[in-house]
Amino acid sequence: MEQNDKTRTLVLGALAGALVGLAAAMILINDAEKKNDKPHLSAGDGVKVGLGLLGVLRLLTDSGK
Repeated sequence: MEQNDKTRTLVLGALAGALVGLAAAMILINDAEKKNDKPHLSAGDGVKVGLGLLGVLRLLTDSGK
């Protein structure tokens, strides 16, 4: 793989991650506003999100094979 391809892949991955993170934050904020509460993410919810992201990463790495 050429260096240019590596750089492009890293930049696109970083942008995609930032957009997904922004969308997740917006969902948390909207949910909190509907409940007239502060945005919060419990430890259990954080674990669920983390495991879900690991599953997505596994799918992405397996698709490249």
